[in-house]
Amino acid sequence: MMHTSFIELKGRERALALLDKNSFNELLGPFDRMESPHLAPQGIVPESDDGVVIARGTFSGTDAVVLSIEGAFQGGGIGEVCGTKLAASLEHILTDNKNGKKVIPIIIFDTGGVRLQEANYGLLLISEIQSAIVALRDYVPVIGLIPGNVGSFGGMSITAALCSNLIMTDVARFGLNGPEVIEQEAGIKEFNSRDRRLIWDTIGGTARYETGLVDQLVSDDISAFKNAVQFAIDSERPVPRTHQVEKYLSAVNQLDPNVKASREDIVRFMNNPSKEVPEIEDAKTPSRGRTWFAALTDSSASLSDFPGVLVADKEFNGQATRFIAVVPNAKNRYRRAVNGEVGLQEGWVLAKYIQQVIQEDANKEVKRNIVAVIDVPSQAYGYNEELMGIHYACAASADAYATARLRGHKVTGLIVGNAISGAFLAHGLQSSRLIALDDKDINVQAMSKQSAARITKRTIAELEEATKKVPAMAYDIHNYYSLGALDLLIKIGNADSPTVADVALVSKELAKAIKDGDFTLGQRLKTQPAITQGRVSSIKVRTKLAEQWH
Repeated sequence: MMHTSFIELKGRERALALLDKNSFNELLGPFDRMESPHLAPQGIVPESDDGVVIARGTFSGTDAVVLSIEGAFQGGGIGEVCGTKLAASLEHILTDNKNGKKVIPIIIFDTGGVRLQEANYGLLLISEIQSAIVALRDYVPVIGLIPGNVGSFGGMSITAALCSNLIMTDVARFGLNGPEVIEQEAGIKEFNSRDRRLIWDTIGGTARYETGLVDQLVSDDISAFKNAVQFAIDSERPVPRTHQVEKYLSAVNQLDPNVKASREDIVRFMNNPSKEVPEIEDAKTPSRGRTWFAALTDSSASLSDFPGVLVADKEFNGQATRFIAVVPNAKNRYRRAVNGEVGLQEGWVLAKYIQQVIQEDANKEVKRNIVAVIDVPSQAYGYNEELMGIHYACAASADAYATARLRGHKVTGLIVGNAISGAFLAHGLQSSRLIALDDKDINVQAMSKQSAARITKRTIAELEEATKKVPAMAYDIHNYYSLGALDLLIKIGNADSPTVADVALVSKELAKAIKDGDFTLGQRLKTQPAITQGRVSSIKVRTKLAEQWH
């Protein structure tokens, strides 16, 4: 029997190969000219479909939509236009399913994550894609394919981790942090990006399958992929990995962070749960997150059994509210997370205490509000973190925040410090309202400047020059506000040592944000900066897609 490679196909060809013959119907195709407006100013030739193919049709007679990312364009990076195509399409599929029309979403991941030339747009849109996936899983399986070429990295690895069923080949790679980024951030001794065997043994398809982080490992053949998709449709949907908090926390607790683990270690930890929790000393390392958590909760004792994540329930503006912050701990077991990064433990612990709220309030008419106090420098970069699946830890937290919104909890984010990369996706970007301190020391971005320069093959000076043309590439809070994601910037006297008046002002604005909040991420498209400048292309794409969808 002749085998036909699925990997060697382009994004559009992959969608055609999956859907039934003569059922392929592309939405927002090349002739609609939905191009990114942010690339040409940087001297980059845009693509007429912005690197994403949305194809409606049938799969074995069942209505389906294939969302195929073209890895050959900008490394499959997610920017404003292509990200909106993905998010809005998933939302339409959700509406169809809610209305009783079964439609199966099939996402083909061939992506490095955020398109760094549109950095903060990428983070925003990835969070919106993730929100839609979490909502869709209540109705139909969300099927993810990672064929090969680029693989699935960055924020899109967190997105893939949310899928109901994940299908991968042994020549594909799947991880939060690419080898070059880990080497840049943590050093060559932590991860040698030129060691090909190390890479495949850590984040390759076989490694991911053996450690239980993908559901099906298939050969590079169109028929094999179609059979795997059919199996995913027909199978009983398992409990998402991102909901299996105790299992993964057990494995994380058994892992010795000072010794490089093997695949066999991870499998053993997963299959032999332990209730033993290593004692972790709390150095109470100072940070803005810690300062503002204490200020807003009247210095309440943390409910968390893990000192890197602070949790407190408090009546705030007359309503029961759970405050959550990720904070540094100089005595963290994992040295890659001592500065307040979201690491393996932090991600799963965040999920634990958000899921706790959801479960405890399930039968209550009035649900607790949730406030994320945001001061996260990045996700943790390390070998053990990648092998153990840090993208699943981040996905578990993002999933929990999104699920809380869907179950009737108002989720609000308060940015008091840095909000960087996968850490921001895990802790903050699923908030229906985001407000921030107006402070020059706050950075919001998809990656450190050093790593961004290495990946885009630019100097830091060239990156900083590009920010003058594309605000989404800038790191400061004012440029971030111009994108429309923030409801408000709050000017206070001292963000590091707030006065009583400072805390009172922030509390007042936070209470207003909670009151005005809802259970979607739609407000981001309705702020004045979004309408006039920041999300003009997003709104245009959504309008055109809605016309074609109906």
